[in-house]
Amino acid sequence: MSGFAYMMSDRPRGVIYIGVTSDLRNRVWEHRNEVHQGFTAKYNVKNLVWFERHPNIVLAIQREKSLKRYRREWKASLIKGLNPTWLDL
Repeated sequence: MSGFAYMMSDRPRGVIYIGVTSDLRNRVWEHRNEVHQGFTAKYNVKNLVWFERHPNIVLAIQREKSLKRYRREWKASLIKGLNPTWLDL
């Protein structure tokens, strides 16, 4: 089963949330509809701005953990490389 590491934001250059899932479409829907009360609901984070597909969930989890260690500027640069205007994917 493949996995996804992803980043969501509330607006261009705004709050960045990093997550991991095996079902990206459903997980983004959950964030947008505030199914779980947490960080994304508190900060109104609803836009998928970056994602990577990995061959399995273990690799996706490893990528998520490594992304969380980087500075905000590096994460913003990674998003800009795939999605220069930070539009909702």
